[in-house]
Amino acid sequence: MSLRRRLLAVTASLAAVTLALTGCISAMIPDQAEPAPGPSRPPVTDGVSAELLPFYEQTIEWQPCEGADEGYYDCATVTAPLDWENPGAGEIDLAVIRRHADSGEPIASLLTNPGGPGASGVALIRDSASFAAGEPLREAYDVIGFDPRGVGESTAVRCLDAAEMDAYLYDVPGSPRGTAAWEAELTDRNTGFAEACEANSDGILPYITTIQAARDLDLLRGVLGDEQLHYLGYSYGTFLGATYAKLYPERVGRLVLDGAIDPAVSGQDVSTTQAVGFESALRAFMAQCLAGSDCPFRGTVDDAMADLGTLLASVDARPLEGSDGRQLGADTLMTGIIAALYSEDSWPYLTTGLSNALSGNPDLMLQLADFYNGREGGVYADNSTEAFRAYNCMDYPVADEAEDDAAAALLAAEAPTVAPYWVGPDACAVWPYPPTGVREPITAAGAAPIIVVGTTNDPATPYDWSVSLADQLESGVLVTRVGEGHTGYNKGDACVDAAVEGYLVDGTVPEDGLRCE
Repeated sequence: MSLRRRLLAVTASLAAVTLALTGCISAMIPDQAEPAPGPSRPPVTDGVSAELLPFYEQTIEWQPCEGADEGYYDCATVTAPLDWENPGAGEIDLAVIRRHADSGEPIASLLTNPGGPGASGVALIRDSASFAAGEPLREAYDVIGFDPRGVGESTAVRCLDAAEMDAYLYDVPGSPRGTAAWEAELTDRNTGFAEACEANSDGILPYITTIQAARDLDLLRGVLGDEQLHYLGYSYGTFLGATYAKLYPERVGRLVLDGAIDPAVSGQDVSTTQAVGFESALRAFMAQCLAGSDCPFRGTVDDAMADLGTLLASVDARPLEGSDGRQLGADTLMTGIIAALYSEDSWPYLTTGLSNALSGNPDLMLQLADFYNGREGGVYADNSTEAFRAYNCMDYPVADEAEDDAAAALLAAEAPTVAPYWVGPDACAVWPYPPTGVREPITAAGAAPIIVVGTTNDPATPYDWSVSLADQLESGVLVTRVGEGHTGYNKGDACVDAAVEGYLVDGTVPEDGLRCE
Protein backbone atom coordinates (compact mmCIF):
# COMPACT_ATOMS: atom_id res chain seq x y z
CA MET A 1 0.00 0.00 0.00
CA SER A 2 1.25 3.46 -0.86
CA LEU A 3 0.58 7.06 0.08
CA ARG A 4 -1.23 9.51 -2.13
CA ARG A 5 1.11 12.22 -3.34
CA ARG A 6 0.01 15.78 -2.80
CA LEU A 7 2.38 18.47 -4.11
CA LEU A 8 0.16 21.44 -3.62
CA ALA A 9 -0.03 24.82 -5.28
CA VAL A 10 -0.27 28.36 -4.05
CA THR A 11 -2.63 29.81 -6.62
CA ALA A 12 -5.17 32.52 -7.11
CA SER A 13 -7.85 29.83 -7.05
CA LEU A 14 -6.92 28.83 -3.51
CA ALA A 15 -6.68 32.46 -2.50
CA ALA A 16 -10.18 32.71 -3.91
CA VAL A 17 -11.45 30.46 -1.11
CA THR A 18 -11.49 33.59 1.00
CA LEU A 19 -12.40 36.00 -1.80
CA ALA A 20 -15.40 34.07 -3.01
CA LEU A 21 -16.78 33.23 0.40
CA THR A 22 -16.68 36.87 1.47
CA GLY A 23 -17.90 38.15 -1.88
CA CYS A 24 -14.77 40.30 -2.15
CA ILE A 25 -13.44 40.65 -5.68
CA SER A 26 -11.19 43.68 -5.37
CA ALA A 27 -8.00 41.61 -5.39
CA MET A 28 -9.02 40.10 -8.71
CA ILE A 29 -9.41 43.45 -10.52
CA PRO A 30 -6.37 44.65 -12.51
CA ASP A 31 -4.79 47.93 -11.49
CA GLN A 32 -6.54 50.75 -13.28
CA ALA A 33 -3.61 53.05 -14.12
CA GLU A 34 -2.53 51.94 -17.60
CA PRO A 35 1.25 51.84 -18.20
CA ALA A 36 2.97 52.69 -21.41
CA PRO A 37 4.12 49.35 -22.87
CA GLY A 38 7.79 49.23 -23.74
CA PRO A 39 9.04 47.64 -26.95
CA SER A 40 9.69 43.93 -27.05
CA ARG A 41 13.35 42.95 -26.99
CA PRO A 42 14.90 40.79 -29.72
CA PRO A 43 15.49 37.13 -28.87
CA VAL A 44 18.71 36.16 -27.09
CA THR A 45 20.32 33.14 -28.72
CA ASP A 46 23.82 33.11 -27.19
CA GLY A 47 25.04 29.57 -26.59
CA VAL A 48 22.10 27.96 -28.38
CA SER A 49 22.87 24.95 -30.58
CA ALA A 50 22.02 25.03 -34.27
CA GLU A 51 19.21 22.49 -33.96
CA LEU A 52 17.48 24.67 -31.33
CA LEU A 53 17.96 28.03 -33.04
CA PRO A 54 14.59 27.89 -34.86
CA PHE A 55 12.89 27.80 -31.47
CA TYR A 56 15.00 30.50 -29.80
CA GLU A 57 14.86 32.80 -32.83
CA GLN A 58 11.07 32.88 -33.03
CA THR A 59 9.45 36.29 -32.70
CA ILE A 60 6.67 36.58 -30.16
CA GLU A 61 3.46 37.88 -31.71
CA TRP A 62 1.72 39.61 -28.82
CA GLN A 63 -2.04 40.06 -28.95
CA PRO A 64 -4.58 41.57 -26.55
CA CYS A 65 -5.59 39.04 -23.91
CA GLU A 66 -9.17 37.87 -23.77
CA GLY A 67 -10.66 38.78 -20.41
CA ALA A 68 -7.83 41.11 -19.39
CA ASP A 69 -7.37 44.88 -19.39
CA GLU A 70 -6.44 45.75 -22.98
CA GLY A 71 -3.22 47.71 -23.17
CA TYR A 72 -2.16 46.53 -19.76
CA TYR A 73 -1.76 42.86 -20.65
CA ASP A 74 -0.93 40.99 -23.81
CA CYS A 75 -0.78 37.31 -24.64
CA ALA A 76 1.10 35.04 -27.00
CA THR A 77 1.94 31.46 -27.85
CA VAL A 78 5.53 30.22 -27.96
CA THR A 79 6.45 26.99 -29.76
CA ALA A 80 8.73 24.52 -27.96
CA PRO A 81 10.06 21.07 -28.84
CA LEU A 82 7.90 18.23 -27.58
CA ASP A 83 11.11 16.47 -26.55
CA TRP A 84 14.17 18.63 -25.90
CA GLU A 85 16.39 15.58 -26.40
CA ASN A 86 14.96 15.09 -29.88
CA PRO A 87 13.85 18.53 -31.16
CA GLY A 88 12.66 17.16 -34.49
CA ALA A 89 10.15 14.78 -32.93
CA GLY A 90 7.31 17.28 -32.66
CA GLU A 91 6.25 20.58 -31.15
CA ILE A 92 4.04 21.89 -28.36
CA ASP A 93 2.58 25.30 -27.58
CA LEU A 94 3.28 27.35 -24.45
CA ALA A 95 0.74 30.00 -23.47
CA VAL A 96 2.28 33.23 -22.14
CA ILE A 97 0.86 36.44 -20.67
CA ARG A 98 2.73 39.70 -20.08
CA ARG A 99 1.70 42.43 -17.67
CA HIS A 100 3.55 45.57 -18.65
CA ALA A 101 5.70 47.27 -16.02
CA ASP A 102 4.02 50.29 -14.45
CA SER A 103 7.21 52.27 -15.00
CA GLY A 104 7.14 51.67 -18.75
CA GLU A 105 10.86 50.92 -18.48
CA PRO A 106 11.17 47.38 -17.16
CA ILE A 107 14.37 46.03 -15.67
CA ALA A 108 13.64 42.81 -17.52
CA SER A 109 10.97 40.14 -17.60
CA LEU A 110 10.04 38.53 -14.27
CA LEU A 111 8.78 35.03 -14.95
CA THR A 112 6.49 33.55 -12.32
CA ASN A 113 5.12 30.12 -11.48
CA PRO A 114 2.26 29.60 -8.99
CA GLY A 115 2.96 25.95 -8.21
CA GLY A 116 1.09 22.70 -8.54
CA PRO A 117 2.41 21.15 -10.63
CA GLY A 118 -0.59 22.04 -12.75
CA ALA A 119 -1.53 25.57 -11.71
CA SER A 120 -2.02 28.09 -14.51
CA GLY A 121 0.44 30.96 -14.51
CA VAL A 122 -1.54 32.69 -17.25
CA ALA A 123 -4.71 32.70 -15.15
CA LEU A 124 -2.84 33.91 -12.07
CA ILE A 125 -1.36 36.97 -13.81
CA ARG A 126 -4.50 37.72 -15.83
CA ASP A 127 -6.85 37.50 -12.86
CA SER A 128 -4.71 38.51 -9.89
CA ALA A 129 -1.30 39.91 -10.73
CA SER A 130 -1.20 41.64 -7.34
CA PHE A 131 -1.45 38.24 -5.63
CA ALA A 132 1.59 37.00 -7.55
CA ALA A 133 3.77 40.09 -7.36
CA GLY A 134 3.75 43.07 -5.01
CA GLU A 135 3.56 46.66 -6.22
CA PRO A 136 7.36 47.23 -6.40
CA LEU A 137 7.72 44.21 -8.68
CA ARG A 138 4.85 45.31 -10.90
CA GLU A 139 6.44 48.73 -11.12
CA ALA A 140 9.89 47.43 -12.08
CA TYR A 141 9.24 44.37 -14.27
CA ASP A 142 7.19 43.08 -17.10
CA VAL A 143 5.57 40.32 -15.05
CA ILE A 144 5.25 37.12 -17.09
CA GLY A 145 2.88 34.27 -16.45
CA PHE A 146 2.98 31.06 -18.45
CA ASP A 147 1.26 27.72 -18.46
CA PRO A 148 3.91 24.99 -18.31
CA ARG A 149 3.68 22.20 -20.85
CA GLY A 150 0.70 20.00 -20.11
CA VAL A 151 -1.13 22.79 -18.27
CA GLY A 152 -4.09 25.03 -19.03
CA GLU A 153 -3.88 26.97 -22.29
CA SER A 154 -0.60 25.33 -23.32
CA THR A 155 -0.63 21.94 -25.03
CA ALA A 156 -2.43 20.20 -22.21
CA VAL A 157 -2.95 16.83 -20.55
CA ARG A 158 -6.57 15.78 -21.02
CA CYS A 159 -8.25 12.91 -19.19
CA LEU A 160 -11.87 12.96 -18.00
CA ASP A 161 -14.95 15.07 -18.63
CA ALA A 162 -16.64 16.88 -15.73
CA ALA A 163 -19.04 14.08 -14.80
CA GLU A 164 -16.26 11.50 -14.89
CA MET A 165 -14.02 13.77 -12.82
CA ASP A 166 -16.77 14.19 -10.23
CA ALA A 167 -17.02 10.42 -9.94
CA TYR A 168 -13.24 10.05 -9.69
CA LEU A 169 -12.73 12.75 -7.05
CA TYR A 170 -15.94 12.67 -5.00
CA ASP A 171 -17.65 9.28 -5.19
CA VAL A 172 -17.38 7.35 -1.93
CA PRO A 173 -15.91 3.83 -2.32
CA GLY A 174 -18.42 1.05 -1.83
CA SER A 175 -16.07 -1.11 0.28
CA PRO A 176 -14.88 -0.43 3.84
CA ARG A 177 -11.67 1.60 4.07
CA GLY A 178 -8.49 -0.42 4.34
CA THR A 179 -9.93 -3.67 3.00
CA ALA A 180 -8.60 -5.52 -0.04
CA ALA A 181 -11.86 -4.75 -1.87
CA TRP A 182 -11.46 -1.01 -1.11
CA GLU A 183 -7.90 -1.04 -2.39
CA ALA A 184 -8.93 -2.90 -5.54
CA GLU A 185 -11.74 -0.39 -6.17
CA LEU A 186 -9.37 2.58 -5.92
CA THR A 187 -6.77 0.86 -8.08
CA ASP A 188 -9.42 0.33 -10.75
CA ARG A 189 -10.34 4.02 -10.57
CA ASN A 190 -6.71 5.06 -10.88
CA THR A 191 -6.23 2.71 -13.81
CA GLY A 192 -9.24 4.15 -15.60
CA PHE A 193 -7.97 7.67 -15.00
CA ALA A 194 -4.51 6.82 -16.35
CA GLU A 195 -5.95 5.11 -19.42
CA ALA A 196 -8.12 8.14 -20.13
CA CYS A 197 -5.11 10.45 -19.86
CA GLU A 198 -3.18 8.30 -22.33
CA ALA A 199 -6.10 8.15 -24.74
CA ASN A 200 -6.90 11.87 -24.67
CA SER A 201 -3.50 13.59 -24.39
CA ASP A 202 -2.19 13.09 -27.92
CA GLY A 203 1.07 11.38 -26.98
CA ILE A 204 2.50 14.08 -24.70
CA LEU A 205 2.50 12.18 -21.37
CA PRO A 206 6.14 10.93 -21.53
CA TYR A 207 7.32 14.53 -21.96
CA ILE A 208 5.40 16.12 -19.09
CA THR A 209 8.36 16.37 -16.75
CA THR A 210 10.04 19.13 -14.76
CA ILE A 211 13.28 18.72 -16.71
CA GLN A 212 11.45 19.36 -19.97
CA ALA A 213 9.54 22.28 -18.40
CA ALA A 214 12.80 23.84 -17.17
CA ARG A 215 14.12 23.72 -20.73
CA ASP A 216 10.92 25.50 -21.78
CA LEU A 217 11.65 28.12 -19.13
CA ASP A 218 14.98 28.89 -20.73
CA LEU A 219 13.32 29.14 -24.13
CA LEU A 220 10.90 31.72 -22.71
CA ARG A 221 13.82 33.67 -21.26
CA GLY A 222 15.50 33.70 -24.64
CA VAL A 223 12.52 34.68 -26.79
CA LEU A 224 11.57 37.39 -24.28
CA GLY A 225 14.98 38.91 -24.91
CA ASP A 226 16.56 38.43 -21.48
CA GLU A 227 20.22 37.52 -21.05
CA GLN A 228 19.45 35.96 -17.65
CA LEU A 229 16.37 34.52 -15.98
CA HIS A 230 14.66 36.62 -13.31
CA TYR A 231 12.11 34.38 -11.63
CA LEU A 232 9.68 34.16 -8.72
CA GLY A 233 8.46 30.62 -8.08
CA TYR A 234 6.04 29.40 -5.44
CA SER A 235 5.64 25.85 -4.05
CA TYR A 236 6.24 23.42 -6.94
CA GLY A 237 7.55 26.48 -8.78
CA THR A 238 10.59 26.30 -6.49
CA PHE A 239 11.43 22.85 -7.84
CA LEU A 240 11.03 24.15 -11.39
CA GLY A 241 13.28 27.12 -10.59
CA ALA A 242 15.91 25.00 -8.83
CA THR A 243 15.91 22.57 -11.77
CA TYR A 244 16.50 25.51 -14.10
CA ALA A 245 19.44 26.61 -11.95
CA LYS A 246 20.87 23.08 -12.13
CA LEU A 247 20.67 23.08 -15.93
CA TYR A 248 21.68 26.69 -16.59
CA PRO A 249 23.58 28.11 -13.59
CA GLU A 250 25.31 30.68 -15.79
CA ARG A 251 21.94 32.06 -16.92
CA VAL A 252 20.54 32.55 -13.42
CA GLY A 253 19.70 36.18 -12.74
CA ARG A 254 17.64 37.04 -9.67
CA LEU A 255 15.75 33.95 -8.48
CA VAL A 256 13.40 33.79 -5.49
CA LEU A 257 12.02 30.38 -4.49
CA ASP A 258 9.17 30.64 -1.96
CA GLY A 259 7.76 27.62 -0.11
CA ALA A 260 10.46 25.24 -1.26
CA ILE A 261 10.30 21.59 -2.22
CA ASP A 262 13.43 19.65 -1.35
CA PRO A 263 14.60 18.12 -4.64
CA ALA A 264 16.49 15.36 -2.81
CA VAL A 265 13.54 13.77 -1.02
CA SER A 266 11.59 10.84 -2.44
CA GLY A 267 7.94 10.99 -3.38
CA GLN A 268 7.14 8.89 -0.34
CA ASP A 269 8.99 11.29 1.93
CA VAL A 270 7.22 14.24 0.29
CA SER A 271 3.83 12.71 0.97
CA THR A 272 4.64 11.73 4.55
CA THR A 273 6.17 15.08 5.43
CA GLN A 274 3.22 16.94 3.98
CA ALA A 275 0.76 14.86 5.98
CA VAL A 276 2.65 15.67 9.17
CA GLY A 277 2.69 19.32 8.13
CA PHE A 278 -1.07 19.40 7.67
CA GLU A 279 -1.54 17.69 11.05
CA SER A 280 0.55 20.46 12.62
CA ALA A 281 -1.40 23.18 10.83
CA LEU A 282 -4.66 21.53 11.85
CA ARG A 283 -3.60 21.61 15.48
CA ALA A 284 -2.73 25.32 15.12
CA PHE A 285 -6.17 25.91 13.62
CA MET A 286 -7.81 24.05 16.50
CA ALA A 287 -5.95 26.16 19.07
CA GLN A 288 -7.25 29.33 17.43
CA CYS A 289 -10.73 27.89 17.00
CA LEU A 290 -11.00 26.89 20.68
CA ALA A 291 -10.10 30.43 21.71
CA GLY A 292 -13.17 31.78 19.88
CA SER A 293 -16.83 31.76 20.78
CA ASP A 294 -18.13 30.03 17.64
CA CYS A 295 -15.88 26.97 17.66
CA PRO A 296 -17.86 23.71 17.39
CA PHE A 297 -15.23 21.88 19.47
CA ARG A 298 -14.54 22.01 23.19
CA GLY A 299 -11.77 21.12 25.62
CA THR A 300 -8.11 20.87 24.72
CA VAL A 301 -6.55 20.70 21.26
CA ASP A 302 -6.21 16.94 21.75
CA ASP A 303 -9.92 16.74 22.59
CA ALA A 304 -10.83 18.74 19.51
CA MET A 305 -8.62 16.62 17.25
CA ALA A 306 -10.25 13.48 18.64
CA ASP A 307 -13.72 14.91 17.96
CA LEU A 308 -12.68 15.80 14.41
CA GLY A 309 -11.46 12.23 14.01
CA THR A 310 -14.89 11.05 15.09
CA LEU A 311 -16.54 13.32 12.50
CA LEU A 312 -14.27 11.98 9.76
CA ALA A 313 -15.02 8.38 10.74
CA SER A 314 -18.74 9.16 10.83
CA VAL A 315 -18.92 10.60 7.30
CA ASP A 316 -16.66 7.79 6.11
CA ALA A 317 -19.30 5.31 7.25
CA ARG A 318 -22.35 7.47 6.43
CA PRO A 319 -21.61 10.28 3.95
CA LEU A 320 -23.60 13.50 4.15
CA GLU A 321 -25.65 14.51 1.12
CA GLY A 322 -25.22 18.06 -0.11
CA SER A 323 -27.88 20.30 -1.62
CA ASP A 324 -26.64 19.39 -5.13
CA GLY A 325 -26.95 15.66 -4.46
CA ARG A 326 -23.23 15.01 -4.08
CA GLN A 327 -21.98 13.19 -1.03
CA LEU A 328 -19.40 14.38 1.46
CA GLY A 329 -17.32 11.38 2.48
CA ALA A 330 -14.19 11.44 4.62
CA ASP A 331 -11.79 11.91 1.71
CA THR A 332 -13.67 14.95 0.40
CA LEU A 333 -14.00 16.35 3.92
CA MET A 334 -10.24 16.03 4.36
CA THR A 335 -9.69 17.76 0.99
CA GLY A 336 -11.81 20.69 2.15
CA ILE A 337 -9.90 20.89 5.43
CA ILE A 338 -6.56 20.92 3.59
CA ALA A 339 -7.72 23.64 1.19
CA ALA A 340 -8.58 25.93 4.12
CA LEU A 341 -5.30 25.27 5.94
CA TYR A 342 -3.29 27.02 3.23
CA SER A 343 -4.00 30.42 4.75
CA GLU A 344 -5.12 31.69 8.14
CA ASP A 345 -7.52 33.95 6.24
CA SER A 346 -9.54 30.83 5.40
CA TRP A 347 -9.68 29.45 8.94
CA PRO A 348 -12.98 31.17 9.85
CA TYR A 349 -14.63 29.39 6.92
CA LEU A 350 -13.20 26.10 8.06
CA THR A 351 -14.72 26.73 11.49
CA THR A 352 -18.11 27.38 9.91
CA GLY A 353 -17.79 24.48 7.50
CA LEU A 354 -16.96 21.98 10.23
CA SER A 355 -19.73 23.35 12.45
CA ASN A 356 -22.21 22.92 9.59
CA ALA A 357 -20.97 19.39 8.86
CA LEU A 358 -21.43 18.45 12.51
CA SER A 359 -25.02 19.65 12.13
CA GLY A 360 -25.51 17.57 8.98
CA ASN A 361 -24.94 20.29 6.33
CA PRO A 362 -21.92 19.51 4.13
CA ASP A 363 -22.26 22.29 1.53
CA LEU A 364 -19.48 24.60 2.73
CA MET A 365 -17.00 21.75 3.10
CA LEU A 366 -17.91 20.60 -0.42
CA GLN A 367 -17.29 24.16 -1.62
CA LEU A 368 -13.85 24.22 -0.01
CA ALA A 369 -13.03 20.88 -1.65
CA ASP A 370 -14.25 22.29 -4.96
CA PHE A 371 -11.79 25.19 -4.73
CA TYR A 372 -9.00 22.71 -4.13
CA ASN A 373 -10.09 20.64 -7.13
CA GLY A 374 -10.66 23.59 -9.46
CA ARG A 375 -14.40 22.85 -9.71
CA GLU A 376 -16.71 25.79 -10.41
CA GLY A 377 -20.42 25.55 -11.07
CA GLY A 378 -20.29 21.86 -11.81
CA VAL A 379 -17.41 22.09 -14.29
CA TYR A 380 -13.65 22.11 -13.92
CA ALA A 381 -12.07 25.46 -14.64
CA ASP A 382 -8.69 23.97 -15.48
CA ASN A 383 -6.83 20.70 -15.93
CA SER A 384 -4.78 21.04 -12.74
CA THR A 385 -5.70 17.58 -11.44
CA GLU A 386 -4.64 15.89 -14.68
CA ALA A 387 -1.41 17.87 -15.01
CA PHE A 388 -0.60 17.32 -11.33
CA ARG A 389 -0.78 13.57 -11.81
CA ALA A 390 1.18 13.63 -15.06
CA TYR A 391 4.12 15.58 -13.63
CA ASN A 392 4.34 13.71 -10.35
CA CYS A 393 4.14 10.28 -11.94
CA MET A 394 7.03 11.13 -14.25
CA ASP A 395 9.13 13.07 -11.72
CA TYR A 396 9.01 10.67 -8.75
CA PRO A 397 10.12 7.02 -8.71
CA VAL A 398 7.43 4.74 -7.24
CA ALA A 399 8.12 3.63 -3.68
CA ASP A 400 8.68 0.00 -2.77
CA GLU A 401 6.65 -1.93 -0.17
CA ALA A 402 9.17 -1.43 2.63
CA GLU A 403 9.10 2.35 2.11
CA ASP A 404 5.30 2.28 2.13
CA ASP A 405 5.15 0.36 5.39
CA ALA A 406 7.67 2.64 7.10
CA ALA A 407 5.78 5.73 5.95
CA ALA A 408 2.43 4.38 7.12
CA ALA A 409 3.88 3.67 10.58
CA LEU A 410 5.36 7.17 10.79
CA LEU A 411 2.08 8.74 9.75
CA ALA A 412 0.10 6.78 12.31
CA ALA A 413 2.41 8.09 15.02
CA GLU A 414 2.85 11.72 13.91
CA ALA A 415 -0.31 12.52 11.96
CA PRO A 416 -3.01 10.33 13.51
CA THR A 417 -5.95 12.50 12.43
CA VAL A 418 -4.83 12.90 8.82
CA ALA A 419 -3.25 9.46 8.34
CA PRO A 420 -6.36 7.31 7.77
CA TYR A 421 -7.34 9.50 4.82
CA TRP A 422 -3.85 9.82 3.38
CA VAL A 423 -3.01 6.16 2.85
CA GLY A 424 -4.19 4.40 -0.28
CA PRO A 425 -3.08 2.77 -3.53
CA ASP A 426 -0.40 4.74 -5.35
CA ALA A 427 -2.00 6.19 -8.48
CA CYS A 428 1.39 6.41 -10.19
CA ALA A 429 1.87 2.64 -9.98
CA VAL A 430 -0.57 2.31 -12.90
CA TRP A 431 0.65 5.30 -14.94
CA PRO A 432 1.26 4.41 -18.62
CA TYR A 433 4.95 5.40 -18.53
CA PRO A 434 7.72 4.74 -16.02
CA PRO A 435 9.11 7.75 -14.15
CA THR A 436 12.21 9.41 -15.58
CA GLY A 437 12.91 11.91 -12.81
CA VAL A 438 15.65 11.55 -10.22
CA ARG A 439 15.70 12.78 -6.65
CA GLU A 440 19.00 14.37 -5.76
CA PRO A 441 20.41 17.55 -4.19
CA ILE A 442 20.74 20.58 -6.44
CA THR A 443 23.82 22.75 -5.97
CA ALA A 444 23.65 24.98 -9.10
CA ALA A 445 27.36 25.72 -8.76
CA GLY A 446 28.28 29.11 -10.19
CA ALA A 447 24.78 30.59 -10.07
CA ALA A 448 24.07 34.08 -8.75
CA PRO A 449 22.51 34.26 -5.26
CA ILE A 450 19.21 32.37 -5.05
CA ILE A 451 16.81 33.46 -2.29
CA VAL A 452 14.81 30.68 -0.60
CA VAL A 453 11.83 31.74 1.54
CA GLY A 454 10.43 29.32 4.10
CA THR A 455 7.48 29.66 6.53
CA THR A 456 7.89 27.90 9.85
CA ASN A 457 4.48 26.18 9.92
CA ASP A 458 3.84 25.88 6.20
CA PRO A 459 1.62 22.78 5.87
CA ALA A 460 2.17 22.06 2.17
CA THR A 461 5.91 22.67 1.83
CA PRO A 462 7.30 22.26 5.35
CA TYR A 463 9.96 24.66 6.55
CA ASP A 464 12.67 21.98 6.71
CA TRP A 465 12.51 21.71 2.92
CA SER A 466 13.38 25.38 2.52
CA VAL A 467 16.27 25.00 4.94
CA SER A 468 17.49 21.96 3.01
CA LEU A 469 17.23 23.59 -0.41
CA ALA A 470 19.05 26.73 0.77
CA ASP A 471 21.81 24.51 2.16
CA GLN A 472 22.09 22.49 -1.04
CA LEU A 473 22.35 25.50 -3.34
CA GLU A 474 25.92 26.78 -3.52
CA SER A 475 24.56 30.34 -3.57
CA GLY A 476 21.41 29.73 -1.49
CA VAL A 477 20.24 32.44 0.92
CA LEU A 478 17.54 31.50 3.46
CA VAL A 479 14.84 33.95 4.55
CA THR A 480 12.49 32.67 7.26
CA ARG A 481 8.93 33.83 7.88
CA VAL A 482 7.75 32.83 11.35
CA GLY A 483 4.08 32.05 10.99
CA GLU A 484 1.27 29.94 9.55
CA GLY A 485 0.22 29.24 5.98
CA HIS A 486 1.72 28.34 2.65
CA THR A 487 4.56 30.53 1.33
CA GLY A 488 5.87 33.78 2.78
CA TYR A 489 6.13 36.59 0.23
CA ASN A 490 3.27 39.04 -0.29
CA LYS A 491 1.44 37.72 2.77
CA GLY A 492 1.58 40.90 4.82
CA ASP A 493 5.02 40.41 6.37
CA ALA A 494 6.96 43.62 5.68
CA CYS A 495 10.29 42.00 6.56
CA VAL A 496 9.89 39.19 4.03
CA ASP A 497 8.52 41.53 1.38
CA ALA A 498 11.44 43.93 1.80
CA ALA A 499 13.95 41.08 1.45
CA VAL A 500 12.34 39.68 -1.69
CA GLU A 501 11.67 43.01 -3.37
CA GLY A 502 15.05 44.43 -2.39
CA TYR A 503 16.72 41.57 -4.21
CA LEU A 504 14.48 41.40 -7.27
CA VAL A 505 14.32 45.16 -7.80
CA ASP A 506 17.70 46.43 -6.57
CA GLY A 507 19.84 43.29 -6.46
CA THR A 508 20.38 43.66 -2.71
CA VAL A 509 21.07 40.20 -1.29
CA PRO A 510 19.42 39.76 2.13
CA GLU A 511 21.35 38.40 5.08
CA ASP A 512 21.54 34.63 4.94
CA GLY A 513 19.42 33.31 7.79
CA LEU A 514 17.26 36.44 8.03
CA ARG A 515 14.38 35.65 10.38
CA CYS A 516 11.16 37.64 10.06
CA GLU A 517 8.96 37.40 13.16
